[in-house]
Amino acid sequence: MSTTDPQILQVAAAHGLDLDPDSVEVNEMGLDFRVALAITASSSTATGTASSTTTSTASSTNVAEAGQRWVLRLPRRPDAMERAEVEGRLLAAVRPHLEVAIPDWRIHSRDLIAYPALPGEPGLTLDGSGAPVWHLDIASARYARSLGAFLARLHAVDPAEAAGAGVEVLSPDAVRQRWRQDIERVRAAFTVAPSLAQRWQAWVQEDSYWPDESVLTHGEVYPAHTLVQDEEVTAVLDWTTARVGDPAMDFAIHHAAAPPEAFEATVEEYVRRGGRVWPRFAEHCAEIMAAGPIGYGVFALQTGAAEHRQAAQELLDPPA
Repeated sequence: MSTTDPQILQVAAAHGLDLDPDSVEVNEMGLDFRVALAITASSSTATGTASSTTTSTASSTNVAEAGQRWVLRLPRRPDAMERAEVEGRLLAAVRPHLEVAIPDWRIHSRDLIAYPALPGEPGLTLDGSGAPVWHLDIASARYARSLGAFLARLHAVDPAEAAGAGVEVLSPDAVRQRWRQDIERVRAAFTVAPSLAQRWQAWVQEDSYWPDESVLTHGEVYPAHTLVQDEEVTAVLDWTTARVGDPAMDFAIHHAAAPPEAFEATVEEYVRRGGRVWPRFAEHCAEIMAAGPIGYGVFALQTGAAEHRQAAQELLDPPA
């Protein structure tokens, strides 16, 4: 976390949010958005001016009470806001299906998304030097089961309803084909360590790793995106990567970060509530994490930013 800069205060004020400058904290973890948390200094009228392509309730007017905590998302690039159009519609569609809180956008414009803060605290943040700071015990059985309960409800949402919001819908075969295409795209643009390339090819070619159904996924479920209170998930943030696809995407980071017994507790609760897994589910989660450099390589190519390209290259061909 770091203190704010004048731009955040100016953007917020332009949309009717009068923020206490001393309350603003900035989280730089996201690749698409800078995220700030702040408390309103006075009651004000929060107004989101819709862009020409916005179809959400961005043009509505909302009262921001004095002393209310807000979350602000500022795009790092214009394309981040373009993808957010779908995210806003999805949030409205899935909210009635979930027991945890999700963002209720009160402002949605070209330069700002803002909403009242949700209950709980992030499970993971960064300190001033960029080092991770954990705010929960990732081995907690209570957290593990709470996570499994959330994922079971999310994955039970009718894919057709998600499709109606505009999210990408991929069949199981299409999920696998997308990985093949991304692997080839990254190998054509970067130097890739032979050991990584061989592992990825073995993974996409082996049928037993892969699911036979697609579900609505969040896409990046991990402690920085889950708010927690008393070791239970109270809210889930940042739905930018949501799509209908591989259910294991929502388990992969947990599989990597949590001890085996905590991961197993999450899966048990998920299955108890109607979720489906398959024999090589855990192994598939591990392979998704091993394929992480592919996703970052594609991101670097999309942004065209030299710093992202360099960082991706270091992941794709790490020094011995």
